[in-house]
Amino acid sequence: MITLTARLSPSALDTRRGVVRLHPEVLDALGLRAWDAVRMTGARVSSALAAAGDGPPGVVLVDDVTLSNLGVTEGSEVVVAPVEVSGARTVTVAGSRLAATSLTPETLRMALTGKVLTVGDAVSLLPQDLAPPPGADVSATRRKLSNAIGMTWTNELLTVTHVEPGGGPVAVQPSTVVGWRDGARTGDAPAQVAPGTRAEPDAPTAAGATAAEPVPIADLVGRKDAARRLGEWFDLTFSHPELLSRLGAAPRLAALVSGPEGVGKATLVRAVAHHAGARVVELAAPSVAALEANAAAERLADALAATDSPTVLLLTDVEALLPASDPPPVATVVLDALRAAARRPGFALVVTSAHPEAIDPRLRAPELVDRELVLPLPDGAARTDLLRVLLRDVPLEPDVDLGAVAERTPGFVAADLVALRREAAVRSALRQRDAAEPRVAQQDLLGALETVRPISMSTSDTLRTGGLTLDDVGDMAEVKQALTEAALWPLQYPDSFARLGVAPPRGLLLYGPPGCGKTFLVRALAGSGRLNVLSVKGAELMDKFVGESERAVRELFRRAAEAAPALVFLDEVDALAPRRGQSADSGVADRVVAALLTELDGVEPLRDVVVLGATNRPELVDPALLRPGRLERLVYVPPPDGAARAEILRAAARNTPLGEDVDLTALAGELEGYSAADCAALVREAALTAMRESLAAAEVTSAHLAAARKAVRPSLDPAQLAALAAYAETRRS
Repeated sequence: MITLTARLSPSALDTRRGVVRLHPEVLDALGLRAWDAVRMTGARVSSALAAAGDGPPGVVLVDDVTLSNLGVTEGSEVVVAPVEVSGARTVTVAGSRLAATSLTPETLRMALTGKVLTVGDAVSLLPQDLAPPPGADVSATRRKLSNAIGMTWTNELLTVTHVEPGGGPVAVQPSTVVGWRDGARTGDAPAQVAPGTRAEPDAPTAAGATAAEPVPIADLVGRKDAARRLGEWFDLTFSHPELLSRLGAAPRLAALVSGPEGVGKATLVRAVAHHAGARVVELAAPSVAALEANAAAERLADALAATDSPTVLLLTDVEALLPASDPPPVATVVLDALRAAARRPGFALVVTSAHPEAIDPRLRAPELVDRELVLPLPDGAARTDLLRVLLRDVPLEPDVDLGAVAERTPGFVAADLVALRREAAVRSALRQRDAAEPRVAQQDLLGALETVRPISMSTSDTLRTGGLTLDDVGDMAEVKQALTEAALWPLQYPDSFARLGVAPPRGLLLYGPPGCGKTFLVRALAGSGRLNVLSVKGAELMDKFVGESERAVRELFRRAAEAAPALVFLDEVDALAPRRGQSADSGVADRVVAALLTELDGVEPLRDVVVLGATNRPELVDPALLRPGRLERLVYVPPPDGAARAEILRAAARNTPLGEDVDLTALAGELEGYSAADCAALVREAALTAMRESLAAAEVTSAHLAAARKAVRPSLDPAQLAALAAYAETRRS
């Protein structure tokens, strides 16, 4: 073995091909011939093919992927040694969703043939064409990769997750079984989706035709009405076209199924089509959109070439292929092809989308997609039934309460509950490694909620409640009651409001001096109501580009509707909705206020969404936002009095050992002008003072607290407190 310095190779021909370059003298010293394998040891151990290069004798030329596999940076030393390579029996890799859905295992094996792989390494799809193995067709491999993924195929990186035999590097050969982790492998028989589902290698399957078994109609919990309507449309189109013609309607069907991500749109279509005896050809629009224009048109033409009758073309996530803004030139070709196919007898087109507003309006023209089904979020009862269906084959402990789990999963869709089941199974397995009959317990399901977030909240900033509830908030009885009535009652008792014939409050505004617990109250409120909370700072929605701020407001409320029951928390709302006509920002703030007012009290009513704003400058908020029907309840959060400060000190010092001479009640009486944040900071500073005296300090004494008071001064401004109190009195009167 020889220690060499790793340098990035200047040759583009070697990039991402698993090849390193050594000086010819180094090759001789190691007893290697060109294209033998070497083992390289840096922070990690990796392997590659070695060839002669022009670099200095003390340097090994590597590419960026190999450098990353070694876990080192350029200029680091690596140990190079010969290694024995075995022919791989099996190789399993993981990759991006695009690669996993677009590449067949056969094409994947062609790309990896001739490469040397080590478990845990990243490997590119670029074929080893510098010294291709006998029988390798590099041109055909490149063509298949380009047709399957598009022009970005050269950037795709895979991770080697398993090889056989293990224990060292292996080489991929034409006989190696190559497959995706938890996916298809070479030699597998094509799976069936529905009667006659298209599953041809390197054709519609590569465009995203997934091989999922359709679920029975009876398992479509909460979707029976939608399934009935879609089934009626299929029946009329496939079985009674003459009846439609006689009554003056074209015997065709093109429908849009919309709803939040993961709600089960594609599952519904597969199940109903299977029940109707129709063949399903499924096409993932994002995979097609990633292709070059000619390849995308060819892929769509292949999917539309099905001649069986009846046939349903299921085009998922159609907004990726036909976006409303800046549609690509291929969109016109796609629309023409879909329009022609929809007129064929025995053919139905169903497209799905989680963002129907982002679809090219031409798709929803009367002669094309003229019907729509909307799948809403499952409510508590539907989530309970979904959990019952998902867990019916899972061994459960007798005390499992699925209703309690459903109450803790607001905003969860079917895909989220599947993830919850998987995480609960992992927790149960870790807890019962040696059990003869392992079972999933209530603690596993509730514990899984700590890591599983609903899809609708995956891109949102959320408040972490930390287990807080309103019961943990000392004092503030009037404030807590106002929050409960305005924020929790509309979501927990909608029937009571309906029975009394009144609309629930739409939102409320918390105002008070800074540091007095407004955000803390919101966290406690979210923990009490078990709500999804979307948190946003007011200024985060402001954008200098025309229309972007309004779009951000619409997107915020759309996510809230998908995550319902939800609470939208607008911190520093005075920055988001200042008084109109007083800003010097080209009208951006005024347009944002208008967009916010429209979302709060517009044509489309908010359902199961409560808006809560917080500010310490309520006089700067636009008055239109504070009228009834919007943020109609104004709740003043006053600075803590002596009793409240004592509770805050006790809470802050809950885990701090205090000396016998510490009297928190007396100390709280002396902290006039201290906010809740100041009181918590005082306890922290006292603990740090004790540590400064001795790192072995075991308690905090009154002397430490007295010293901390000299460093932590009250932050409340008497003038601001007087102004806020006067504002609160004005609102009450």
